[in-house]
Amino acid sequence: MLRLLTSLYGRAVPPDTRMTAQQRRRARRMLQAVDGLRNGASQMDIAVVIFRLARPTRDEWQVAPERFAVMDLIRDGNAMIAGGYRALLRHRWKS
Repeated sequence: MLRLLTSLYGRAVPPDTRMTAQQRRRARRMLQAVDGLRNGASQMDIAVVIFRLARPTRDEWQVAPERFAVMDLIRDGNAMIAGGYRALLRHRWKS
């Protein structure tokens, strides 16, 4: 609310500290992975797009770390869609 009001009054907007840049990138990738899966893409297709990979062979894919990363992104993305997004609204207080 404070950020909105300061913006409306033309003042300097304080930085949003709810998520770090890394957390924002991961959230974006989670939603991209779930969108891809729901639109019929395979996990390998998703990995090729998200991680900008050359298309691996079947054997390479079985041991690729990107395979496990995509599985985690899909799992966490589904959890976010199922209600975990509410955690994004909580403010991270500095200790």
